[in-house]
Amino acid sequence: AHKFPAEKAITKLNDILVQVGRTGALTPVAELEPITVGGVVVSRATLHNEDEIERKGVKIGDHVVIQRAGDVIPQVVSVVEEKRTGQEKTFVMPHECPVCGSAAVREEGEAVRRCTGGLVCEAQALERLKHFVSRDAFDIEGMGSKVIEKFWEEELVRKPQDIFRLEEINKMLEHPIETWDGWGQKSADNLFASIRARRTIRLDRFFYALGIRQVGQATARKMAGVYGTIDAIEKAMQDAHDPESEALRDLLAIDDIGPSVAADLIAFFEEPHNLEILSDLKSLLTIEPFEMPDATDSAVAGKTVVFTGTLTQMGRQEAKAKALSLGAKVSGSVSKKTDYVVAGAEAGSKLKKAEELGVTVLSEDDWLALIQK
Repeated sequence: AHKFPAEKAITKLNDILVQVGRTGALTPVAELEPITVGGVVVSRATLHNEDEIERKGVKIGDHVVIQRAGDVIPQVVSVVEEKRTGQEKTFVMPHECPVCGSAAVREEGEAVRRCTGGLVCEAQALERLKHFVSRDAFDIEGMGSKVIEKFWEEELVRKPQDIFRLEEINKMLEHPIETWDGWGQKSADNLFASIRARRTIRLDRFFYALGIRQVGQATARKMAGVYGTIDAIEKAMQDAHDPESEALRDLLAIDDIGPSVAADLIAFFEEPHNLEILSDLKSLLTIEPFEMPDATDSAVAGKTVVFTGTLTQMGRQEAKAKALSLGAKVSGSVSKKTDYVVAGAEAGSKLKKAEELGVTVLSEDDWLALIQK
């Protein structure tokens, strides 16, 4: 089968607007003089990111070559430089979200700039709310995606804290929820009861519900286990802004938290809008401090353990899970605070550092014998 080349056309680029996606990604979009390409009138085309704009040398006011990628998605192919008049303007990507005004940050190694105001940015807020009430977060029965969308449309729930004021707000409505089509007194009462039941929540579930980028359930649980309370997490993340701080070193020592995840955590707690919502939620909820598993009889309860090298009798993740279940703290790096380094085959730099610091080094057999005591 012969595939014909994509049809191209030349038109003027009048402006570059910035759209904010569900994940907070800022995407520059070309506003074009409408032109027919492949039988379709095109007036907008994506410019992908700021690097792409710089690579193609696109300026506001340029004449550009347009094509529909795969005969579907309009894109800017190149600039027609000979049509330039000198009146064209260089586009500068905003450092603030055009929707909510929160800081827009571009992390090292990434092409995309992102809004940090996840909890307040309307471009992201609806999807964030759905995450907030999801099964592994607050798990509010009766508040699924469709219900959240309805409450959003009616402007009853726009921020997470609105959920916990919904019952009181409902009493003041001219048309309360129980009178809506598909609702009744019992379904409304059940929803409010479910919301009341979630006013007390475990720290790890609460932290996961915040929807911080790159923070899944496992990371949320590790953060809860290391810091214990939401206030301790908040202070540590603000202290970790200093690249020379012990707080940052401690954060990076947590297993599976590297520079990228740490940057997202720090950015979340630097954004004033996020801190306002967090403060409001803390006033409305009881966030239970994280409690390590009851392992008072364990020889490793409260000890900080680092695993390195290849383990032969159990997988690395299984070993970490076992250590956590016995009340130990699992770290990803060796420091003076480390109690044990469990060294498997081909252990490298972590073993060397443990020996330099005088940290107790255990073989896999030593470790298994210790945890069986």
